[in-house]
Amino acid sequence: MSRRFTALSITVLTAIALLIPTIGAQTSVPELELGNGMKKTYQGYYWTTIDGEEVMMLVLSEIVCYPPMKFKNKKEEEFYWRTVRDVKKALPYAKLICETLTETYEYIETLPTQKERETHLKKMEGAVFEQYKPQLKKFSKGQAQVLIKLINRETNQTSYSILKAFLGSFRAGFWQTFGRFFGVNLRTSYKPETDPKDAIVERVATLVEQGSL
Repeated sequence: MSRRFTALSITVLTAIALLIPTIGAQTSVPELELGNGMKKTYQGYYWTTIDGEEVMMLVLSEIVCYPPMKFKNKKEEEFYWRTVRDVKKALPYAKLICETLTETYEYIETLPTQKERETHLKKMEGAVFEQYKPQLKKFSKGQAQVLIKLINRETNQTSYSILKAFLGSFRAGFWQTFGRFFGVNLRTSYKPETDPKDAIVERVATLVEQGSL
């Protein structure tokens, strides 16, 4: 995986960096003290002090750059573009599931008894199933498999482990059996470092997140 900027990226970022001081000088805006001599305006610009002078800072998110894809044959090319389609469809759901899990965990921690927690999780299971059943029914087998991998990517846990932690071994086993009936294994792991197909999923997901694909 290459993390270097391309010449075009550097040129574009340099142009932005040169334009921002001109934009920022047009109006004064409220500031938020961040400590260590750094401040952030409510427009999102960062400032710091260097040699007694306030200097505007441009804080950039990390950008991952990949070399161009080279396909050995038509089958590889078709797999890549199919993965692009499937990741674009499944990634928003994987992120939503991760967010829901975090919120649910934080909420059930506030409930005083195990019975109340189990009651809430049972209601949530039914509500989530009813809400997303129409959309997920439209997923193909391949898209469902990609979703399972992306859930692992977002949470660093297999879907089976998540279900077992929240719903218990019996319910997790039920959903595992249900999934296997349709060709989906909830125990599927995600290993982009060693699995070539997972590496393609990771590449596509990263580019989609960056808005590059």
